[in-house]
Amino acid sequence: MSERIPILRIRQVLLVSIQTDLDDQDVLQLQDDLAAAVVDCGAHGVVIDITAVEIVDSFVGRMLATIASLSRLLDAQTVVVGMRPAVAITLVELGLSLGGVRTALSLDKGLRILEEAHDRHAFEGTVPDAAADA
Repeated sequence: MSERIPILRIRQVLLVSIQTDLDDQDVLQLQDDLAAAVVDCGAHGVVIDITAVEIVDSFVGRMLATIASLSRLLDAQTVVVGMRPAVAITLVELGLSLGGVRTALSLDKGLRILEEAHDRHAFEGTVPDAAADA
């Protein structure tokens, strides 16, 4: 039996760093664990670090898109960071667009994307004081 992929919490963001090749069971377990973690901590963002991933197949590509969809349904955005050029090329060749998944070259940039999106969402949801008095 393989080990579970750790899910770390950084404020209201969950970080998943994939350090090994994933088999089908690992991917399904990660999806379950991540969905539960988003709900448990009320995360507004998920960062998936694939810096160590050298090769992807269509299953892993679909897994990234599925995780993003799950997160969106649970009110969290997903950013994939650290994608190597060979991985990007493979995803394009496989015809996988990863709709709904933002990407960034580094963890720092990925966290900034989520922070800015959260701030923008929070700002849009507030009512200005003048409007509240009317």
